[in-house]
Amino acid sequence: MSKAPAPKRVGTQRVHHDDVFVDHYEWMRDKSDPEVIAHLEEENAHVEAETSYQEPLRQQIFDEIKARTKETDLSVPLRRDDWWYYGRSFEGKQYGVHCRCPVVGPDDWDPPKFDEHTDVPGEQVLLDENAEADGHEYFALGAATVSPDGHLLAYSVDVVGDERYTLRFKDLRTGELYPDHIAGIAAGVTWAADNATVYYTTVDEAWRPDTVWRHRLGTQGHDEQVFSEPDERFWVAVGRTRSDAYVVIAAGSAITSEVRIADAFDPQAEFTTVLPRREGVEYSVEHAIIDGQDRFLILHNDGAPNFTLVEAPVDDPTAQRTLIPARDDVRLEGVDAFAGHIVVHYRADALPRLQLWPLVPGQGYGTPQEITFDSELMACGLGGNPNWDAPRLRVGATSFLTPMRIYDIDLATGQRVLLREQPVLGGYRREDYVERRDWAVAADG
Repeated sequence: MSKAPAPKRVGTQRVHHDDVFVDHYEWMRDKSDPEVIAHLEEENAHVEAETSYQEPLRQQIFDEIKARTKETDLSVPLRRDDWWYYGRSFEGKQYGVHCRCPVVGPDDWDPPKFDEHTDVPGEQVLLDENAEADGHEYFALGAATVSPDGHLLAYSVDVVGDERYTLRFKDLRTGELYPDHIAGIAAGVTWAADNATVYYTTVDEAWRPDTVWRHRLGTQGHDEQVFSEPDERFWVAVGRTRSDAYVVIAAGSAITSEVRIADAFDPQAEFTTVLPRREGVEYSVEHAIIDGQDRFLILHNDGAPNFTLVEAPVDDPTAQRTLIPARDDVRLEGVDAFAGHIVVHYRADALPRLQLWPLVPGQGYGTPQEITFDSELMACGLGGNPNWDAPRLRVGATSFLTPMRIYDIDLATGQRVLLREQPVLGGYRREDYVERRDWAVAADG
């Protein structure tokens, strides 16, 4: 075995609380230093040489995984407003293609049935990642989000590999790119309801998302900072409630969180804190309309390690009423509100599960119903569901033996319709295997 390259030692002192620490490799933090780059290239070459004997095995494993993957494929279309959205993949191409086609009519909630080889009438390619990646040694798509009116696409790409993305805007009516572009940001982007304003985050030197900015199309270089988190323990994210009524800024550490909201329909709205942060308390906020009244559904762990769900008026989030009390055997993990129902995400018996809670006019909350599947070991989760008042609910479920299944649930009848099971090539037979759950007592009881 050849000797691994050794970096030079240059002593750098750091003092913390009167303790002196000498770091001989501090100089290697500068990623642009030619010496640092040269050393990394030497290390890569050394590893490649020492592991070259593994190449046949690596290729064998790669070929086996590839043989079980359907390369030319099509995702299940998901309706958002007047369009069906779906993704395509093609054999021999590294990246996906984002597409949409028009719905037939307002009551068209059955996903169109076409396969990966079908020419779809009215199909529009929103973004071809392969075209975006052309000419670059590295490519990653961070986000691709259509504006509320369906006319514009905001998307972010990284063509270097440093996880700093460039945000661009595309007019889907013409295919033309806007001159606006924002470099050096985190991956995500959130539209305001005016179809002309977006929110995004930037990161600090440690790649901690710490600052939220507001950009209005046509105002290159004049973005407004709306929030910055000075505490290095907290990461920041921005999004929008499912109702589209609020833009949400969430700041969270390992054990503490804080949420701010602003009117999504006012591009100049100020953000206000829902509940001030308290050390050791985590919470999340969802907007719901219960019997015509705006409410916040707040999931928190204040005195409840497994979380509890409460509701409160939007103008007084402290006036809380418990909806689901905390339990020792169930952990609440999330809540999504729609026009006519609420979906509660929870974990029980070691598996993620979903509960559907109808909203009854004149009564408020109806009787919760568990979303069940064929096997007790199925883990399930909510799909995209971008429409606030859709009559269907898109969910996914999988187990150790069952590839991912995509279902639509009719909210009026409760009927569950299987739309797709992920194909597994290479001769997989479910009946050749057994799945089971065994329980054991841990050392801590």
